[in-house]
Amino acid sequence: MSEMLEQAAAVLNEKLSGEGFDASAKFAIEGLGAIILDGEGARISDDEADVTLSADADTFQEILSGELNPTSAFMTGKLSVDGDMGIAMKLASVLA
Repeated sequence: MSEMLEQAAAVLNEKLSGEGFDASAKFAIEGLGAIILDGEGARISDDEADVTLSADADTFQEILSGELNPTSAFMTGKLSVDGDMGIAMKLASVLA
């Protein structure tokens, strides 16, 4: 398992703590794997989700660190969304 994925899951759990994210979302990171976020928190997994957000590792790191707004990443084609756009927007507000 990728050390980057483990660190990202830990950071996402911190960001989600107390937010009550009641849907499921998957971050698919090119060449590394996937992280699922749901009511139980973030974990490394490739399970099905309500929405899948796909990006390369650099873009994902920039979103996670706050350097890149998820909406901006989507609008510039660095982040693709497959599934429920409403859930993607809710997730973007939680991560901001």
